[in-house]
Amino acid sequence: MKSNHKHGRFLLGFLSVFLLFSLTGCWSSHEIDELSLGVGVALDRAKISNKEDKVNEQTEGDSKKDQITATYQLITSQIASSMGKEGGSEQQSYENISETGDSSLQEVRELSLRMDHPFNASQMKVIVIGEKLARTYSLKQLLDLYLRDNDFRPSCLIFISRGRASNTLVSKKAGEVPAFRLFGMVENRYRTTRILPPISLIKLDAKLQSGSSFLLQNLNSGKGKVKFAGGAVIDGKTKKLRGFLNEKEIEGLTWLTGKGKGGLVKSFDGKTGQPIIYEIESMKSHIQPHVDGNKISFNVKIESEGRIAENWVVSEDLFKNDFLKKAEKATEKEVKRLMKNVLNKTQQEYKLDVSGFGNRMRIEYPKEWEKVRKEWDQTFSKVPIRYNVKITIKDYGTSGLNK
Repeated sequence: MKSNHKHGRFLLGFLSVFLLFSLTGCWSSHEIDELSLGVGVALDRAKISNKEDKVNEQTEGDSKKDQITATYQLITSQIASSMGKEGGSEQQSYENISETGDSSLQEVRELSLRMDHPFNASQMKVIVIGEKLARTYSLKQLLDLYLRDNDFRPSCLIFISRGRASNTLVSKKAGEVPAFRLFGMVENRYRTTRILPPISLIKLDAKLQSGSSFLLQNLNSGKGKVKFAGGAVIDGKTKKLRGFLNEKEIEGLTWLTGKGKGGLVKSFDGKTGQPIIYEIESMKSHIQPHVDGNKISFNVKIESEGRIAENWVVSEDLFKNDFLKKAEKATEKEVKRLMKNVLNKTQQEYKLDVSGFGNRMRIEYPKEWEKVRKEWDQTFSKVPIRYNVKITIKDYGTSGLNK
């Protein structure tokens, strides 16, 4: 009995020592001040910078083809330490380094020839792809490395740039890191219907595998400033950029899908022509497919509750039911117009379903879906879509309470 007790104590002691050593961390880990943290990358059609060209002139060439320029946004230990010092906020808080080639992995490895610290992508926030590149190559090709490599975090967000993507990773504002700014801008969705639901690297992988067409947030940039400006239409078959939806068309699509978290609708009073601003508090959309033989159609039911946030019709009493009903009808009319415009664009011009109608068809009519799945975008372009909009004004602020 005593022997068993001693054996148990020995085993407990051995496990304690083993666990103690296991808490020392990974043998191959690097300290934070020994790394160059990549926080953003921009992919463009090849354009070799003067600085990169001079460096390459002094080295022997290899078999690589200059097809893609990747611009990496880095935060090094030197930059981080300077930001913490007095006056450091006046210095640039990031460094952009460009590499040109035909392989993303090769470009990453080329950074090792120009930097004194290893490149680390574990904190990567955004990947921005330039318009010309996205029209030339499929996203599956362009992002193959990032989808495979565990170093790139799956929460990294994907954007398309109308213009060179590298311009979106530039800021003239002291202390600002452009990649962090882009990552944070998606949080403004509760203020507007013009921002798409963010697409992360892991979500993009699922969309590419599905074969369905979809949208990515489009960026416009200039003079160190960036704006969310509509959506980029990605063809589900080719995985390439097909075209763009403007900001108003994104509004219409947000209503169709019911994925808005907030925003407003500006309509106009029929009698005076003055604007009435409806602020969205809730939004619901139900897409109902119907199949009759070989005929497919959809009904879309939209419901929203909100408030009158601004009213320029001074001749009307805001508290009268007649005026509220007119305001609701005017808002409903505008929402229908927005949805009609985006459906005209996606059905007639692009002939691509980016609104999720096919997904509803797959859920409601799985057998019929299998018959049309392969050529769904073409089928969708001819499908009749009817929509009904119900707007309810529940609140009109405090204006007029003293009348």
